Amino acid sequence: MSTAIIIPARLNSTRFPKKMLAELNGYPLIKHVFDKCWNAGYETYVLTDSNEIADILPSKRVIMTSAEHENGTSRCMEVIDDVLQYDRYINIQGDMPDITPEIIRSVELELQHSDVSTAYTPMDFNLRSDPNCVKMIHSRGRVHWFLRASLTYGDHHLGVYGYNREAKAMYTVSKKYIEEDIEKLEQLRWIQNGIKIGVVEVEFNGIEINTPEDLKLWEKIKGIV
Repeated sequence: MSTAIIIPARLNSTRFPKKMLAELNGYPLIKHVFDKCWNAGYETYVLTDSNEIADILPSKRVIMTSAEHENGTSRCMEVIDDVLQYDRYINIQGDMPDITPEIIRSVELELQHSDVSTAYTPMDFNLRSDPNCVKMIHSRGRVHWFLRASLTYGDHHLGVYGYNREAKAMYTVSKKYIEEDIEKLEQLRWIQNGIKIGVVEVEFNGIEINTPEDLKLWEKIKGIV
C-alpha cells in the first residue's frame, strides 16, 4: 500500500496572519513541517494557493490548489485521486513543527480499520481552558465530538488525519452543519455525516503553533531565545 503526506497550507490565518512563513530558528514554519515529514520517509506534498509559500519549497513537492477552499480538508480533497494517486493519505497541519514519525505511522496504521483516522494525546492541565487547544471526546477507539470550550475531561486532539481513498467520496457528498462554523472545526463534518473516525493515542511533547505567542514559547523551550 502506498502512502503520501499532504500538508494544506494557506497564507492568511485569522489568528496568525502569514503563519506559514513565520520563522522558527531561522526557517519558515511550513519548511520545518515539510522537512519533518519528508525525513520520516514519506512522499510529501504541500498544497497551497500561495506563491510565497510555494517559493520556499522544492517545486516538485508543491501542488497549487484553488483559492476558494474553506478549510484544509477541502484543499486535500481537491488533489486526492485526481492529482495524486496513492492508497492512503496523511493530512498534517502546517502548524505542527514537532510532528514525529511515530505519530504519522500510528495514524497510518489505524487506516487498516477506519476510512478516516486521527490522533490524540493526554490533555495537559494548563491547556484545558485554552480555546486554541482542540478537545476530543472518544471511546472504544471512535471519536464522538471535537470542541474548543473548557473541559475537565477529554483529550488533546492533534492536527493529523489519515484518509483511505474512500474518504474522498464520503466527503464529497457530506453536508456542512452549523456547529462546524461555530466551533471552527472542520473535522466535525465527518462525525455529523455519520462517518466514523478511528483514533490512536500518541506521545506528543511539542507545541502546535496557533498564535504568535506559541511561536515565542516554542523558541524558548528549544533554547533559541
